[in-house]
Order: sequence, then structure tokens, then C-alpha cells
Amino acid sequence: MAIKDWPADDRPREKLLRRGPGALSDAELLAIFLRTGVAGKSAVDLSRELLDDFGGLRPLLEADIAGFCAAKGLGSAKYAQLQAVLEMGRRHLDAGLRRGEALENPAHTMRYLSARLRHYPYEVFAGLFLDNRHRVIAFEELFKGTIDGASVHPREVVRQALAHNAAALIFAHNHPSGVAEPSSADVNITRKLKEALGLIDVRVLDHIVVGDESVSLAERGLL
Repeated sequence: MAIKDWPADDRPREKLLRRGPGALSDAELLAIFLRTGVAGKSAVDLSRELLDDFGGLRPLLEADIAGFCAAKGLGSAKYAQLQAVLEMGRRHLDAGLRRGEALENPAHTMRYLSARLRHYPYEVFAGLFLDNRHRVIAFEELFKGTIDGASVHPREVVRQALAHNAAALIFAHNHPSGVAEPSSADVNITRKLKEALGLIDVRVLDHIVVGDESVSLAERGLL
């Protein structure tokens, strides 16, 4: 049965307009994006099949163009639309951390850092540079690759902090596996950076490990 023939209360678009997007399942949200199904399958049926094939919503959203376009009912046009939607979401979060605005919402900061880093298939170590009132100066991706003492260079971080005239920093890096549990290397490099930056009176406020969830080293008492 086509979605247009469903009872109004069950149609994803009408349900969203009545109850808000949070009331919809992953399949229903994806169905609104897809708009149409394929022969013998409604958009919701196709969405459920795609979520099963990809292993969930996140793997589908993070699929490369070849993997995405190989799936039934998808293609380069849908891929382009999806990338545009994801970029709009990132920019929406970015708007809440504009240059010159103070960080007053830790949860929003975590969401922002997750949106910037979660999709990478490799580790990226980044810094959020702040002034003495914790207003945002800049966000920079500093290092790429395995995050350990050999790949993160305190001297370079100090140089960037001085270049931005920063008074404080929040570090973040992603775990592509999705498991955000901080490693001993994460803790050790954070302490080395804190020590190096302390010599120029720059405070390290936190280090966020981004995965399927985000973990704060400060909240864990590991700084």
C-alpha cells in the first residue's frame, strides 16, 4: 500500500508536522528524505531495508558515494541532497559557536565538536581556541592519524595558541570505532599539552573524546 493510502496519523510527513521530528523513527525520517519508494515497496519499507543493509542510520549517513549509490533506490542525486542536509546541520551547530560568543552550554559544545569530528574514518585532533572570557576565537583541526605522543606535538599547539592569542583551549578528537572511552594515550597527551600550555598561561579546560557518544576528560577527573 502506498503511503498516501495510509491513515493520516501514520504518514511520516503528517506525523512530523503534528508531533515534531522527535516522534518519528529512523525509518520514517529517512522516508521523508527519500520521498518515494521503489516498485513494490513504500518509502518507509525501503528505508527499513536500507537501515538493515547499512547497519543503522549513522553508517548510512557516513557512507561514501560508491557505497551509498550501490544501494537500491539511491543514487548520486540523493547522495548530493544528503550531503547538503548534513552540511546544513553542521552549519546550524556552528552558528551557536560563532567567533566572539562565550561558551555557556557544555552540551552544545559537545554536539558541535561531535558534528565536526564524528564522520571522519581516521582520527583527527582539534582545538577550540578561546579568549579569557571563554569566547570562541577559532576551531582548528591540528593533527590527523593515530592520536599518541608521536603524532600530537605540544610545540605546534603552543605556537597556534600564541598565534590566536588564546587564553584557554578545549581539545577534541574522534575515535572512528565509535567507542569514546579515553585511552591512556589520550590522558597522557592531554597532560603533556596542559603542562606545555601552562608555561605560557593558557588553560586547558577539557578534552572531549568523540564517538557514538562523547566523553569529557574533565568530567572524568582526568585532566
